[in-house]
Amino acid sequence: MRVSAKLVSLTHPSLHLSHPSIDSFTWNTLIRAHVRAQSWDRPTVSAVSPLSVYLRMRCHGVEPDFHTFPFLLQSFDSLSHLQLGRQVHAHILCLGLDCDPFIQTSLISMYSCCGDSNSAHQVFDEIPHPDLPSWNSIIASNVNIGLIGTARQIFDKMPQRNVISWSCMINGYMRCGEYIKALSLFREMQSLESDIVRPNEFTMSSVLSACGRLGALEHGKWAHAYIDKCRIGMNLVLGTSLIDMYAKCGSIEKARWVFDNLGPDKDVMAWSVMISGLAMHGLGDECFALFSKMQDQGVRPNDVTFLGILCACVHGGLVSEGKAYFKRMSEEFGITPLIQHYSCIVDLYGRAGLIDEALNVIKSMPMKPDVLVWGALLSGSRMHSNIKTCELALKQLMKLEPTNSGAYVLLSNVYAKMGWWEDVRYVRDQMEAKGIKKLPGCSLVEVGGILHEFLVGDESHPEAREIYLMLEEMMKRLKVEGYVGHTGEVLLDLDEEGRELALSFHSEKLAVAFGFLKTSPGTPIRIVKNLRICSDCHDAIKMITRIFCREIIVRDCNRFHHFAHGLCSCKDYW
Repeated sequence: MRVSAKLVSLTHPSLHLSHPSIDSFTWNTLIRAHVRAQSWDRPTVSAVSPLSVYLRMRCHGVEPDFHTFPFLLQSFDSLSHLQLGRQVHAHILCLGLDCDPFIQTSLISMYSCCGDSNSAHQVFDEIPHPDLPSWNSIIASNVNIGLIGTARQIFDKMPQRNVISWSCMINGYMRCGEYIKALSLFREMQSLESDIVRPNEFTMSSVLSACGRLGALEHGKWAHAYIDKCRIGMNLVLGTSLIDMYAKCGSIEKARWVFDNLGPDKDVMAWSVMISGLAMHGLGDECFALFSKMQDQGVRPNDVTFLGILCACVHGGLVSEGKAYFKRMSEEFGITPLIQHYSCIVDLYGRAGLIDEALNVIKSMPMKPDVLVWGALLSGSRMHSNIKTCELALKQLMKLEPTNSGAYVLLSNVYAKMGWWEDVRYVRDQMEAKGIKKLPGCSLVEVGGILHEFLVGDESHPEAREIYLMLEEMMKRLKVEGYVGHTGEVLLDLDEEGRELALSFHSEKLAVAFGFLKTSPGTPIRIVKNLRICSDCHDAIKMITRIFCREIIVRDCNRFHHFAHGLCSCKDYW
């Protein structure tokens, strides 16, 4: 977007001392029109490629100028275009236009989009005095291929920065999963208090995404207030980001409020994000009602909409509804199911214990099953102790991801549940021999706008002593009320007492204890867990909400669990 916006300004004659000829101006306008048509996917115009217009321009003897190539280079945006992009670069060199700053920036962007980071860096390194757009372009090049460390090194060397520089870096951290760093950099950006680096809608969209991924509701609320205070235009992009953030932070009521106040012109993404948010919270009936309302208002669902609908069916165990919606996708709306939709159907059947039906779906898929599909089958067969299918799914997962620790752990847990300790030991020995380490459970809890992270058995927190004293008090109260730990899936090299102790040190229990210490009675405690919540913690937290009269909201890797009055919103189906 930055490059295209800059290119549009070039057509204004007052910006340059030399003016293009009428002939080159006409051809450049045609090239730009076809580039835009290509990006908008308008078949009536884009049947002619921008490159073919450029070649016709040369055939007519019209000399390209410094306006021509920035437009043309935008049309090369994938690995398949790399060779053509290099050929156009050769034309630029032959014509002696390689020193133009707009062309240099466009070359960096082109090589980045085509996956050739080395060439992008080479172009940048050959610029004697890079301008700000060139610096921004090389940062974006590294962000696009995930080299966030390199991007940050370049960012720190920049002689000056604008809102694009900061926004690109914040977005890069968010895309690479460095959500806390994204928020930290945003705070640093704000401290400058300059109009040049005032956050815009792109910046805030990245910030809201980081808040949503972290489940940092207080940070998200603050970002929302900042948007209103600074009068950053509340358009559909920001509105949709807010809905997504509130839903992922556990405040589905606030997400619904933002959605309702977006007005009557909501696009399909706003509807889809709201539907997905409701699904994540297990509100299937509301999902289906909103889907019907969406159609009544003339908004046509897309593949993302149906992904949300199918997830609602999965979380509610609604097999017949899931089958019906999956069928409607193609038959009523002409949407070809993607592998994510098939994964949902496999998950739907697997959780319901229909393992043979899940296998039939995998066999009937028009594409090869991926990690998500086999993982869904493994999870479903684990729930229902179908050892044969577990082993089949694990074998396929090992082919695709030999170091997938989650698959080994799931199979190990199935064996432990069955009491097959020799098989448990064999799986654990295989993990050790292959150097595969179990991903540690981690829970985040936000208190007073500060995120606190806990690992299993974590003693690194400054208030660890107080946290463990509170945890001890919690577990005593639970046992008085009849709590018995689910020790069946705990490591076999511990005795029964050791297994119960290991369960009590799970990260979500530590997070709950810290929440009790730091929040007043009646305040909901919100926890984000990186793994699936275990059955022991699930049962323990249900009891805690009844004994201590507190609401606890846990977002695990699959869905939300709203615990209150000894019950969970998932109805013990997760």
